[in-house]
Amino acid sequence: MRSNKPYVPLDPALIEQARQIDLLTYLRDCEPSNLVKVKGTTNVYCTAEHDSLKISNGKWYWWSRGFGGVSALDYLMKVRGFGFVESIEILTGREFSYVPPPPVPKEQKEKVLLLPDRYSNNEQVIHYLFGRGIDLQIIQECIDEGILFESAGRYHNAVFVGKDEKGVPRYAAYRGLGGNFRLDASGSDKRYSFRLLADKPSSSVHLFEAAIDLLSYATYLKYKGENLLSLSGVYQPKKELKDSTIPIALSTFLKANTQIKTLYLHLDNDNTGRRCTAALKVLLQKDYEIVDAPPPVGKDVNDFLLSYLGIGQQKNHRERGDAR
Repeated sequence: MRSNKPYVPLDPALIEQARQIDLLTYLRDCEPSNLVKVKGTTNVYCTAEHDSLKISNGKWYWWSRGFGGVSALDYLMKVRGFGFVESIEILTGREFSYVPPPPVPKEQKEKVLLLPDRYSNNEQVIHYLFGRGIDLQIIQECIDEGILFESAGRYHNAVFVGKDEKGVPRYAAYRGLGGNFRLDASGSDKRYSFRLLADKPSSSVHLFEAAIDLLSYATYLKYKGENLLSLSGVYQPKKELKDSTIPIALSTFLKANTQIKTLYLHLDNDNTGRRCTAALKVLLQKDYEIVDAPPPVGKDVNDFLLSYLGIGQQKNHRERGDAR
Protein backbone atom coordinates (compact mmCIF):
# COMPACT_ATOMS: atom_id res chain seq x y z
CA MET A 1 0.00 0.00 0.00
CA ARG A 2 1.36 3.39 -0.98
CA SER A 3 1.35 6.23 1.48
CA ASN A 4 -1.21 8.97 1.03
CA LYS A 5 -0.14 12.00 -0.90
CA PRO A 6 -0.91 15.51 0.33
CA TYR A 7 -3.94 17.25 -1.04
CA VAL A 8 -3.60 18.62 -4.55
CA PRO A 9 -6.22 20.56 -6.50
CA LEU A 10 -7.82 18.30 -9.13
CA ASP A 11 -10.06 19.02 -12.09
CA PRO A 12 -13.64 18.16 -11.05
CA ALA A 13 -14.22 16.63 -14.49
CA LEU A 14 -11.30 14.26 -13.95
CA ILE A 15 -12.69 13.22 -10.57
CA GLU A 16 -16.08 12.50 -12.13
CA GLN A 17 -14.40 10.43 -14.85
CA ALA A 18 -12.75 8.28 -12.19
CA ARG A 19 -16.00 7.89 -10.25
CA GLN A 20 -17.73 6.44 -13.32
CA ILE A 21 -15.40 3.44 -13.50
CA ASP A 22 -17.06 0.43 -11.87
CA LEU A 23 -15.02 -2.20 -10.04
CA LEU A 24 -15.66 -5.01 -12.53
CA THR A 25 -14.37 -2.91 -15.42
CA TYR A 26 -11.33 -1.84 -13.42
CA LEU A 27 -10.40 -5.41 -12.44
CA ARG A 28 -10.83 -6.69 -16.01
CA ASP A 29 -8.62 -3.96 -17.41
CA CYS A 30 -6.04 -3.50 -14.67
CA GLU A 31 -6.03 -6.55 -12.36
CA PRO A 32 -7.37 -9.46 -14.40
CA SER A 33 -5.53 -12.00 -12.25
CA ASN A 34 -7.40 -10.69 -9.22
CA LEU A 35 -10.84 -11.23 -10.79
CA VAL A 36 -12.58 -14.58 -10.15
CA LYS A 37 -16.02 -15.63 -11.33
CA VAL A 38 -18.12 -17.21 -8.62
CA LYS A 39 -19.04 -20.78 -9.60
CA GLY A 40 -22.68 -21.45 -10.38
CA THR A 41 -23.45 -17.82 -11.19
CA THR A 42 -23.74 -15.89 -14.43
CA ASN A 43 -22.68 -12.41 -13.36
CA VAL A 44 -21.24 -12.61 -9.85
CA TYR A 45 -17.52 -12.19 -9.26
CA CYS A 46 -15.15 -12.02 -6.35
CA THR A 47 -11.47 -11.21 -5.99
CA ALA A 48 -8.66 -13.71 -5.64
CA GLU A 49 -7.51 -11.86 -2.53
CA HIS A 50 -10.92 -11.77 -0.82
CA ASP A 51 -13.45 -14.43 -1.78
CA SER A 52 -16.12 -12.81 0.39
CA LEU A 53 -15.89 -9.57 -1.63
CA LYS A 54 -18.69 -10.07 -4.18
CA ILE A 55 -19.20 -7.98 -7.33
CA SER A 56 -22.62 -7.96 -9.00
CA ASN A 57 -24.91 -5.59 -10.93
CA GLY A 58 -22.34 -2.76 -10.90
CA LYS A 59 -21.89 -2.89 -7.12
CA TRP A 60 -19.63 -4.69 -4.70
CA TYR A 61 -19.89 -5.78 -1.09
CA TRP A 62 -17.28 -7.22 1.25
CA TRP A 63 -19.38 -9.57 3.34
CA SER A 64 -16.74 -10.52 5.90
CA ARG A 65 -16.09 -6.86 6.71
CA GLY A 66 -19.66 -5.60 6.37
CA PHE A 67 -19.21 -2.73 3.91
CA GLY A 68 -19.32 -2.12 0.18
CA GLY A 69 -19.46 0.44 -2.58
CA VAL A 70 -20.22 1.15 -6.18
CA SER A 71 -17.14 2.38 -7.96
CA ALA A 72 -13.56 1.26 -8.36
CA LEU A 73 -12.64 4.46 -6.53
CA ASP A 74 -14.47 3.18 -3.45
CA TYR A 75 -12.63 -0.15 -3.73
CA LEU A 76 -9.17 1.39 -4.04
CA MET A 77 -9.70 3.63 -1.03
CA LYS A 78 -11.71 1.31 1.27
CA VAL A 79 -10.16 -2.07 0.45
CA ARG A 80 -6.71 -1.35 -0.95
CA GLY A 81 -6.06 1.59 1.39
CA PHE A 82 -4.96 4.12 -1.23
CA GLY A 83 -5.47 7.82 -0.68
CA PHE A 84 -7.89 9.85 -2.77
CA VAL A 85 -5.28 11.45 -5.03
CA GLU A 86 -3.44 8.13 -5.54
CA SER A 87 -6.71 6.40 -6.44
CA ILE A 88 -7.49 9.06 -9.04
CA GLU A 89 -3.99 8.62 -10.46
CA ILE A 90 -4.48 4.84 -10.76
CA LEU A 91 -7.88 5.15 -12.44
CA THR A 92 -6.91 7.89 -14.89
CA GLY A 93 -3.32 6.84 -15.54
CA ARG A 94 -2.07 10.28 -14.62
CA GLU A 95 0.30 11.45 -11.90
CA PHE A 96 -0.14 14.76 -10.17
CA SER A 97 2.57 16.94 -8.68
CA TYR A 98 1.94 18.30 -5.23
CA VAL A 99 0.99 21.94 -5.29
CA PRO A 100 0.93 23.34 -1.74
CA PRO A 101 -2.04 25.56 -0.99
CA PRO A 102 -1.20 29.27 -0.66
CA PRO A 103 -0.21 30.14 2.90
CA VAL A 104 -2.89 31.79 4.96
CA PRO A 105 -1.48 35.15 6.02
CA LYS A 106 -1.34 35.57 9.76
CA GLU A 107 -3.31 38.47 11.05
CA GLN A 108 -0.88 41.11 12.18
CA LYS A 109 -2.32 42.58 15.33
CA GLU A 110 -0.92 45.96 16.22
CA LYS A 111 0.61 46.04 19.67
CA VAL A 112 -1.31 47.99 22.25
CA LEU A 113 1.02 49.93 24.52
CA LEU A 114 -0.04 49.86 28.17
CA LEU A 115 1.41 52.95 29.80
CA PRO A 116 1.47 53.14 33.61
CA ASP A 117 -0.50 55.77 35.45
CA ARG A 118 1.32 59.06 35.90
CA TYR A 119 2.14 60.40 39.33
CA SER A 120 0.82 63.81 40.24
CA ASN A 121 4.30 65.31 39.81
CA ASN A 122 7.73 64.33 38.49
CA GLU A 123 9.86 65.50 41.40
CA GLN A 124 11.62 62.20 42.08
CA VAL A 125 12.46 61.65 38.40
CA ILE A 126 13.75 65.19 38.05
CA HIS A 127 15.88 64.82 41.20
CA TYR A 128 17.26 61.48 40.01
CA LEU A 129 18.17 62.61 36.50
CA PHE A 130 19.59 65.92 37.73
CA GLY A 131 21.79 63.87 40.07
CA ARG A 132 23.02 62.00 37.00
CA GLY A 133 24.12 65.31 35.51
CA ILE A 134 21.21 65.74 33.07
CA ASP A 135 20.35 69.36 32.27
CA LEU A 136 17.15 70.58 33.99
CA GLN A 137 15.87 72.29 30.85
CA ILE A 138 16.25 69.09 28.82
CA ILE A 139 14.48 67.11 31.53
CA GLN A 140 11.58 69.58 31.56
CA GLU A 141 11.33 69.64 27.76
CA CYS A 142 11.04 65.84 27.73
CA ILE A 143 8.32 65.99 30.40
CA ASP A 144 6.45 68.68 28.47
CA GLU A 145 6.65 66.60 25.28
CA GLY A 146 5.22 63.58 27.11
CA ILE A 147 8.24 61.33 26.53
CA LEU A 148 9.31 61.30 30.18
CA PHE A 149 7.25 61.02 33.36
CA GLU A 150 7.14 59.54 36.84
CA SER A 151 4.90 56.52 37.31
CA ALA A 152 2.34 56.30 40.09
CA GLY A 153 1.89 53.36 42.42
CA ARG A 154 4.05 51.81 45.08
CA TYR A 155 7.25 52.07 43.06
CA HIS A 156 7.97 55.38 41.39
CA ASN A 157 9.95 54.86 38.20
CA ALA A 158 11.19 57.03 35.39
CA VAL A 159 9.24 56.14 32.25
CA PHE A 160 10.90 56.89 28.90
CA VAL A 161 8.46 56.95 25.98
CA GLY A 162 9.09 56.44 22.27
CA LYS A 163 6.61 57.83 19.72
CA ASP A 164 5.98 56.94 16.09
CA GLU A 165 6.03 59.30 13.11
CA LYS A 166 2.52 60.52 14.00
CA GLY A 167 3.43 61.30 17.58
CA VAL A 168 1.60 58.28 19.01
CA PRO A 169 3.33 56.58 21.99
CA ARG A 170 4.47 53.11 20.88
CA TYR A 171 7.26 52.24 23.30
CA ALA A 172 7.88 52.80 27.00
CA ALA A 173 10.61 51.68 29.37
CA TYR A 174 10.42 51.68 33.16
CA ARG A 175 13.72 52.56 34.81
CA GLY A 176 14.08 52.35 38.56
CA LEU A 177 15.30 55.42 40.41
CA GLY A 178 17.59 53.16 42.39
CA GLY A 179 18.27 49.46 42.69
CA ASN A 180 18.05 46.95 39.89
CA PHE A 181 14.67 47.46 38.27
CA ARG A 182 14.18 47.96 34.53
CA LEU A 183 11.39 46.73 32.29
CA ASP A 184 9.73 47.54 28.98
CA ALA A 185 6.03 48.31 29.29
CA SER A 186 3.59 45.70 28.00
CA GLY A 187 2.92 46.15 24.28
CA SER A 188 6.13 48.09 23.65
CA ASP A 189 7.19 48.24 20.02
CA LYS A 190 10.99 48.46 19.90
CA ARG A 191 10.84 50.01 16.44
CA TYR A 192 9.99 53.29 18.16
CA SER A 193 12.56 53.64 20.91
CA PHE A 194 13.23 56.72 23.02
CA ARG A 195 14.65 59.52 20.87
CA LEU A 196 15.16 63.26 20.47
CA LEU A 197 14.79 64.53 16.93
CA ALA A 198 16.44 67.44 15.16
CA ASP A 199 14.26 70.52 14.80
CA LYS A 200 15.42 70.95 11.20
CA PRO A 201 16.54 68.48 8.50
CA SER A 202 19.75 66.71 9.48
CA SER A 203 21.84 64.16 7.59
CA SER A 204 23.17 62.43 10.73
CA VAL A 205 21.99 60.44 13.72
CA HIS A 206 23.72 59.67 17.03
CA LEU A 207 23.19 56.21 18.54
CA PHE A 208 23.18 55.20 22.21
CA GLU A 209 22.52 52.02 24.13
CA ALA A 210 20.13 53.65 26.61
CA ALA A 211 18.01 56.71 27.31
CA ILE A 212 20.29 57.96 30.13
CA ASP A 213 23.26 58.01 27.74
CA LEU A 214 21.18 59.83 25.14
CA LEU A 215 20.14 62.53 27.63
CA SER A 216 23.73 62.75 28.87
CA TYR A 217 24.97 63.50 25.37
CA ALA A 218 22.16 66.01 24.83
CA THR A 219 23.33 67.76 28.01
CA TYR A 220 26.93 67.77 26.81
CA LEU A 221 25.86 69.28 23.47
CA LYS A 222 23.44 71.66 25.19
CA TYR A 223 21.15 69.89 22.71
CA LYS A 224 21.80 71.63 19.41
CA GLY A 225 18.98 69.88 17.59
CA GLU A 226 20.72 66.66 16.56
CA ASN A 227 18.97 63.34 15.92
CA LEU A 228 19.59 61.22 19.01
CA LEU A 229 18.36 57.60 19.05
CA SER A 230 18.41 54.98 21.82
CA LEU A 231 18.66 51.33 20.82
CA SER A 232 16.47 50.35 23.81
CA GLY A 233 19.09 48.21 25.49
CA VAL A 234 22.09 46.11 24.60
CA TYR A 235 22.29 45.02 20.97
CA GLN A 236 23.47 41.41 20.58
CA PRO A 237 25.32 40.72 17.30
CA LYS A 238 25.88 37.20 15.96
CA LYS A 239 29.13 35.28 16.39
CA GLU A 240 29.86 36.06 12.75
CA LEU A 241 29.31 39.81 12.59
CA LYS A 242 28.23 39.72 8.96
CA ASP A 243 25.31 37.47 9.93
CA SER A 244 23.95 39.97 12.44
CA THR A 245 20.82 42.03 11.92
CA ILE A 246 20.50 45.77 12.29
CA PRO A 247 18.72 46.77 15.52
CA ILE A 248 15.05 47.26 14.67
CA ALA A 249 14.94 50.75 16.22
CA LEU A 250 17.76 51.83 13.90
CA SER A 251 16.48 50.13 10.73
CA THR A 252 13.04 51.69 11.27
CA PHE A 253 14.55 55.14 11.78
CA LEU A 254 16.77 54.90 8.70
CA LYS A 255 13.87 53.71 6.54
CA ALA A 256 11.78 56.71 7.63
CA ASN A 257 14.68 59.17 7.29
CA THR A 258 16.32 58.55 3.94
CA GLN A 259 18.33 61.77 4.18
CA ILE A 260 20.60 60.25 6.82
CA LYS A 261 24.18 59.84 5.58
CA THR A 262 26.27 59.65 8.77
CA LEU A 263 25.91 57.51 11.90
CA TYR A 264 27.75 58.42 15.10
CA LEU A 265 28.12 55.42 17.42
CA HIS A 266 28.35 56.36 21.10
CA LEU A 267 28.23 52.83 22.49
CA ASP A 268 29.81 51.70 25.75
CA ASN A 269 33.51 51.20 26.38
CA ASP A 270 33.15 47.52 27.23
CA ASN A 271 33.41 44.28 25.26
CA THR A 272 29.72 44.32 24.39
CA GLY A 273 29.75 47.93 23.26
CA ARG A 274 32.86 47.45 21.15
CA ARG A 275 31.45 44.32 19.53
CA CYS A 276 28.16 46.07 18.76
CA THR A 277 30.08 48.92 17.17
CA ALA A 278 32.09 46.48 15.04
CA ALA A 279 28.90 44.73 13.89
CA LEU A 280 27.19 47.96 12.86
CA LYS A 281 30.28 48.98 10.89
CA VAL A 282 30.22 45.69 8.99
CA LEU A 283 26.49 45.93 8.27
CA LEU A 284 26.21 49.63 7.39
CA GLN A 285 29.54 50.95 6.15
CA LYS A 286 28.62 50.40 2.49
CA ASP A 287 25.66 52.75 2.71
CA TYR A 288 26.62 55.20 5.46
CA GLU A 289 29.58 57.02 6.90
CA ILE A 290 30.18 55.38 10.28
CA VAL A 291 31.89 57.43 13.01
CA ASP A 292 32.99 55.48 16.07
CA ALA A 293 32.67 57.98 18.93
CA PRO A 294 32.72 56.12 22.25
CA PRO A 295 32.86 58.15 25.48
CA PRO A 296 36.43 59.43 25.96
CA VAL A 297 36.19 58.82 29.71
CA GLY A 298 34.43 56.08 31.65
CA LYS A 299 32.32 53.13 30.61
CA ASP A 300 29.43 55.03 29.04
CA VAL A 301 28.30 58.50 28.06
CA ASN A 302 26.85 59.25 31.49
CA ASP A 303 30.22 58.41 33.08
CA PHE A 304 31.81 60.89 30.71
CA LEU A 305 29.22 63.58 31.51
CA LEU A 306 29.74 63.20 35.26
CA SER A 307 33.49 63.50 34.75
CA TYR A 308 33.05 66.47 32.41
CA LEU A 309 30.84 68.28 34.93
CA GLY A 310 33.06 67.35 37.87
CA ILE A 311 30.22 65.53 39.62
CA GLY A 312 31.10 62.70 41.99
CA GLN A 313 30.11 59.24 40.84
CA GLN A 314 27.08 58.66 43.05
CA LYS A 315 26.01 55.26 41.72
CA ASN A 316 27.93 52.13 40.86
CA HIS A 317 27.85 50.77 37.32
CA ARG A 318 25.36 48.03 38.07
CA GLU A 319 22.85 50.39 39.62
CA ARG A 320 23.23 52.89 36.86
CA GLY A 321 23.00 50.24 34.17
CA ASP A 322 19.87 48.78 35.70
CA ALA A 323 18.34 52.21 36.14
CA ARG A 324 18.31 52.83 32.46
